[in-house]
Amino acid sequence: MAQRAMWLISHEPGTLLRGTVRFSRRYPTVEKRAKVFNGATYMPIPEDDPFLKALLFELRLLDDDKDFVESRDSCSHINKTSIYGLPVGGEELWPVVAFQKNGMIYACVPLVEQTLSPRPPLISISGISQGFELLFGIQDFLYSGQKNDTELNTKLSQLPDLLLQACPFGTLLDANLQNSLDSINFASVTHPQKQPAWKAGTYKGKPQVSISITEKVKSMQYDKRDVADTWQVDGAVTCKCDLEGIMPNVTISLSLPTNGSPLQDILVHPCVTSLDSAILTSSSIDAMDDSAFSGPYKFPFTPPLESFNLCYYTSQVPVPPILGFYQMKEEEVQLKIAVNLKLHESVKNNFEFCEAHIPFYNRGPITHVEYKVSFGQLEVFREKSLLIWIIGQKFPKSMEIGLSGTVTFGAKGHEKQPFDQICIGGTAYLKLHFRILDYTLTGCYADQHSVQVFASGKPKISTNRKLISSDYYIWNSKAPAPSPLPQLKKKQLHFKGIPIPEA
Repeated sequence: MAQRAMWLISHEPGTLLRGTVRFSRRYPTVEKRAKVFNGATYMPIPEDDPFLKALLFELRLLDDDKDFVESRDSCSHINKTSIYGLPVGGEELWPVVAFQKNGMIYACVPLVEQTLSPRPPLISISGISQGFELLFGIQDFLYSGQKNDTELNTKLSQLPDLLLQACPFGTLLDANLQNSLDSINFASVTHPQKQPAWKAGTYKGKPQVSISITEKVKSMQYDKRDVADTWQVDGAVTCKCDLEGIMPNVTISLSLPTNGSPLQDILVHPCVTSLDSAILTSSSIDAMDDSAFSGPYKFPFTPPLESFNLCYYTSQVPVPPILGFYQMKEEEVQLKIAVNLKLHESVKNNFEFCEAHIPFYNRGPITHVEYKVSFGQLEVFREKSLLIWIIGQKFPKSMEIGLSGTVTFGAKGHEKQPFDQICIGGTAYLKLHFRILDYTLTGCYADQHSVQVFASGKPKISTNRKLISSDYYIWNSKAPAPSPLPQLKKKQLHFKGIPIPEA
């Protein structure tokens, strides 16, 4: 259980390399062990610059890597683990643990104590879980209480000394770097209580528990009587528990209002110690009825040190938050468009932001736009062949808004224009982007007073929730409907469209 190397990289889209290595650390003693264990499959750790370029390419963060690349983008290479193989100098560096958060990319290369060909199962590589623990600990240290770049730079300068104590010779002893900062010269203490293998250290400081509920709503709307609209809500509950002691116990209850939509398909973190059988058996495959379990959903658990997802869930809400239609009609080099959006009366009319993106694929740049908008404002990105309707933070009292107009395009040039294999001819879509704070579509919430903590000290408990759009499409009703997203549940919903006026 050791790390060969680690990096902290700031993603900077406007710079030449698109990123900067803010911190890196290599462990020569671990590297010697890797050479022995890996044998002929051993690949040395590259220098920072080639590693930076290879990682940004694999994460699709370079401006010149938007085109399809077989080795990275094919269906056989779908990555769901944040563990990558990086092509560097004709060889592949694997495994590389990497994730992006707050504009910073955290990466490390765990030691694999066996040959790399064939690749061993990830679950057999203990250094991977330790690598995540280390990177999450660094992330929490850098951004807990951090208010500006000066404080971030100060904490980055403290990392070399802190890692000498927290991760000597590449082996993680304590993922809570604040402990190392508070007791930089304090010898490690053995604890009488048994330390679990998955928990590399303990927390020391003010106790606090943070709970965040994030729901993402997907929708495919067609405005066609013969095609069913689809929508789905996916939720995640994220927790961060800063509690003293080796094995503190916490119980969090999720509740629903009287008219809330029951949670289904619930998946929990391994740290959850027990569950009501009704929670486990609630499935979206079963037909909804009045007997469906509607909470409260109690989750007793022993938290890890880092932020983690306590549970995931889905829900069959009765309607999508925003109903709409989109019509596009082509006339020579012009397109006539009409859009109507309506906020459902049950949804909180207070957005952090709300925008409708209307892209035009497989055409030349936009040369002229004439439009009429009932609410908000329209921005034109000519070279990108894109209209962005900025709706703002609230819908009007009528809850309904409209946009109509004509768009004229120039001839296709040699420069790259937006291309899409699906959006050919009249097949086109409008995509909604929005976020509503202090609101969930299911009504799910975590009551601060229902949180039970069995640890020393009275913790500060904070909760928040938000609804975010994800893959929220409204397709041109004047063209054949593309296939709906396979994971969405079909529900019939028709929203009558307004015909485009003739010229």
